[in-house]
Amino acid sequence: MSARAEFDEVDMAILRALQEDGGRSAKAVAQLVGLSQPACWRRIRRLEEEGVIRGRRVRLDLRRLGYEVTVFLGVKLAARGRASLEDFERAVTAIPEVQLVQHVLGVYDYRLKVVARDLADFERILRRRILTLPGVGEVESNVLLSEEKSTPGLS
Repeated sequence: MSARAEFDEVDMAILRALQEDGGRSAKAVAQLVGLSQPACWRRIRRLEEEGVIRGRRVRLDLRRLGYEVTVFLGVKLAARGRASLEDFERAVTAIPEVQLVQHVLGVYDYRLKVVARDLADFERILRRRILTLPGVGEVESNVLLSEEKSTPGLS
C-alpha cells in the first residue's frame, strides 16, 4: 500500500456517506452512491484494508452528559529527549478527560483537548493530573467558547 493511494468519485462518495453516519449498512451506502450492495461492500472492505477507514465511532453530545467545559492546552515539556516524550505520552493518554493528544511543531510540544464538568472540575484536572505529568514545564489553556465548525474528515 502506498502512503497516498488514488480514489475515484465513488470511493469519495462512500467515505462521505460513512463519515456522515458510520452506522450505515453497505446496502444503505450503496443506495446513496448508486452501486449494488455487493460492489459497495467490496469497496468499503478495500478502504478498510488499505487503512483509509480506521473504524467507525459514535459522536456523543458531551454537554448532555454533563461535560460543560472544553479546554485546549498547549504543553511545553521541561526536559527534552525521547524518554521524556514517551513517559509524558503514556501518562497523558491514561487521563480519561483528555480526549486528544497531538505532538506538534511550534511553541508547544503537545496540544491537548480536555473536557470537564465545569471550571472547578477543569482546575482539579489541571492541578492534580496535567501539571503532575512527567516532564511538564509550561502549560497554556484556551477555553472553548463556541464551536463554529467541526468536520472530522472530508467536507
